[in-house]
Amino acid sequence: MTDAPRIFLFHATPVAMDPVCAAMKSLWQQAEAVNLLDESLSLDRAREGAELSEPLTRRFITLGRQAIEGSADGILITCSAFGPAIKRLSAEVAVPVLMPNEAMFREALSLGQNIGMIATFEPAIATMEDEFRDFSAQAGSKTRLTTVLARGAIESLRRGDVADHNRRVAEAAESLASCDAIMLAHFSTSRATEAVRAAVKTSVLTAPESAVARMKQLVEAKET
Repeated sequence: MTDAPRIFLFHATPVAMDPVCAAMKSLWQQAEAVNLLDESLSLDRAREGAELSEPLTRRFITLGRQAIEGSADGILITCSAFGPAIKRLSAEVAVPVLMPNEAMFREALSLGQNIGMIATFEPAIATMEDEFRDFSAQAGSKTRLTTVLARGAIESLRRGDVADHNRRVAEAAESLASCDAIMLAHFSTSRATEAVRAAVKTSVLTAPESAVARMKQLVEAKET
């Protein structure tokens, strides 16, 4: 490992890139962030529906191997719709591989037993809910998760209409105002953080900052 750890940021959509890059610059300036993007993954994942296919899983893992060949010290996945593929990649490689929402889920479990989540990419919901239940069970928690889909938000973001994206996410948050905490499901959704915090009084958690802090912890622990 060089003095600057090399962290591959693995994206399946370009709208996830800016939030995590900003988090890296803010929280871990010493690291060398390398972006790896294959937008076809999210496009094909959206067409598949709830189940992640084996061919798409293999394509995902191939990109993970590319990161290893590029001397990755850690791989941070920013797309939340590939949970089973991330687990297989993690079992195959020797560097830390962080699921997009693992750190945010852990933080949410510490805040109460009634947690809300706002999603904008519908195919990711089932996988994320399964992952949250797994984390909850491992922690011995009986936390209840309520997920709301902010319809049309990610389509607005892809068109470049950030204001409409944020408005739709904030409106979705209003139905979760009684929750102990609200998670913004995807890296791209973190753009709406301030709008959501203006709409509700409860704690609002985002994935990029939590994930970068967790990856930093994992890589530094591996160094010692």
